[in-house]
Amino acid sequence: MEVENVIAQHPAVSQCAVIGIPSERWGETVHAFVIPNPGSNVNAAEIIAFCKEKIAGYKCPRSVDVRTEPFPLSGAGKVLKRELRRTFAVHDSASLAQQVKAG
Repeated sequence: MEVENVIAQHPAVSQCAVIGIPSERWGETVHAFVIPNPGSNVNAAEIIAFCKEKIAGYKCPRSVDVRTEPFPLSGAGKVLKRELRRTFAVHDSASLAQQVKAG
């Protein structure tokens, strides 16, 4: 929640979600999904730098997926992070070119 709260403070961010993804080096790293505000442009490097100003480095996302499609939601309106993990696992090689790896 702390990482999501920080990312949500970015003026160009409409919505965000954070998950853990597999990492050969660390076992798991932080990955953020961001939906920008309409008319706003934001990139992965900007989100990572913003987080590094606000929270400890080990909590910051190592990669960010900026997307326009809405997050999958439960009937109660909560983000279905398991679906984001599944989407990431299926499309990680295709989206890798669009992600910025920090570290």
